Amino acid sequence: MALLVLKFGGTSVADLERIRAAAAHIKREIDQGNQCAVVVSAMGDQTDRLVSWTREAAPLHDAREYDVVVSTGEQVTCGLLSIILQDMGIPARSWLGWQLPVHTDDAHGAARIVDIETDQLKTRLKNGEVAVVPGFQGLGPDGRVTTLGRGGSDTSAVALAAALGADRCDIYTDVDGIYTGDPRIVPQARRLDKISYEEMLETASLGAKVLQTRSVQLAMVHQVRLLVRSSFEPADAQHEDGTQAGTLVCDEDEIVEQQVVSGIAYTKDEAKVTLIGVQDKPGVAARVFGPLADANINVDMIVQNVSGDGKTTDLTFTVSDADLDRALEVLKDVKAEIGYEDLRGATDIVKVSVIGIGMRSHAGVASQMFKAMADKGINIEAISTSEIKISVLIDAAYAELAVRTLHSLYGLDNA
Repeated sequence: MALLVLKFGGTSVADLERIRAAAAHIKREIDQGNQCAVVVSAMGDQTDRLVSWTREAAPLHDAREYDVVVSTGEQVTCGLLSIILQDMGIPARSWLGWQLPVHTDDAHGAARIVDIETDQLKTRLKNGEVAVVPGFQGLGPDGRVTTLGRGGSDTSAVALAAALGADRCDIYTDVDGIYTGDPRIVPQARRLDKISYEEMLETASLGAKVLQTRSVQLAMVHQVRLLVRSSFEPADAQHEDGTQAGTLVCDEDEIVEQQVVSGIAYTKDEAKVTLIGVQDKPGVAARVFGPLADANINVDMIVQNVSGDGKTTDLTFTVSDADLDRALEVLKDVKAEIGYEDLRGATDIVKVSVIGIGMRSHAGVASQMFKAMADKGINIEAISTSEIKISVLIDAAYAELAVRTLHSLYGLDNA
């Protein structure tokens, strides 16, 4: 018997039919003798609807009242799933964030979980009752409901699994696992049986929408094993070899045969900022990136090209495309302090990344990547690296060609 936390995202509980399908997955685990706590998101796009209502009510609304409104989406799902489970003969009850409670800080709209009280929950679980908990919400120090920010239900599920000491946290979504590449671009992409926390963290931070970055970080810290699987598959779905469906996110020690590269990721949500003719002297970088940091604009890749006479430099860096206009305005405001000749911004770029924990112990991964890109006539505008990742910035027109080329280069295509 295992103690499991099962999390169902918005697409998995979009209507009553989907909620009944989620209940079938829960029943399978109960029938196998497992204890189950369930975390649910709001139905479909319900949260978007609630958020839009608060903005229509008043653009500068009270964040505490915002939390009161948007937290109701998960509450509806929570109650409906509990009713359906009870109708199937499964003992179940809902536990709202304030009932457990899930203690958070007071950052309304973007709260962080401080602690979860689980004594009552553990007793009920041991007695065979299913606990249905709304994700995304908690209780602030002032006794008011809080929400964790968009995508917070994944974080709720991982935090609850850590607090309960669960054997595993199963994340049910609209895909059947983590793939070596985007199947829409790389038809040969294959589903991974296992992926390390670090690889998943890099993949999530590079645009993959399967898991929220914050939840992966939490899982890695608390060593919560995650199983990503589809709620749209039959409840008894398994791999061809009889093992459980989905992709397990775990410690790298659990992965016996570690591939050098586990996947190719890309993100289109990048923008490039170039400062031309910047004086090459101490303190210039601080005068560029300090104001951006003050404006809460995250900078990613940075490239500096010094002129032949060594007096000026061109400085290029990337930001989220959503931050491009703000970044340009910030830099225009401090032009006198920086002393650049020209300022340019562009969004016709993508970031393509090679990810794999095996890169730590294998040389030549970068050189293979750069040669393959050159052979295809793809110019690299910027490069950034970590122990398990190499990212390059390229023209958006070459995105699909680059992803397919690298996927084949590192032997990730289906046999």
